[in-house]
Amino acid sequence: MTETEPRANASGAGEWGPSLTVDVDAAPWKPTGFPGIEMKVLFDQGEDGMRTLLMRWAPGSELPYHEHTEIEQTYVFEGSLVDSDGEVTAGNYVCRQKGSRHSVRAPEGALVLAVFIRPNRFL
Repeated sequence: MTETEPRANASGAGEWGPSLTVDVDAAPWKPTGFPGIEMKVLFDQGEDGMRTLLMRWAPGSELPYHEHTEIEQTYVFEGSLVDSDGEVTAGNYVCRQKGSRHSVRAPEGALVLAVFIRPNRFL
């Protein structure tokens, strides 16, 4: 089964059964609400649940100051992400701790895979 808008219930299971295969090429890029940052939703447990996103950052785009309400994991495929802790370049991974706060930018643009246990809280 292939989905382009994957959703799951609170237990992580959905109508799709024990496995979910996403046709990433067919999934639409959607606005995030932040200029220059788009996403493809690969997995979504709803407003307060886990989300896995492929995110495309335009050169110079920035995610404003926010707090991580749970651990967030990010793998950078292309470009880089920069914050007060430094730069995460292509081929590298960063894990943000629950309670950490920062803003992050992509000076040259970026393509990343991000896994959120709970959504960030923007301050």
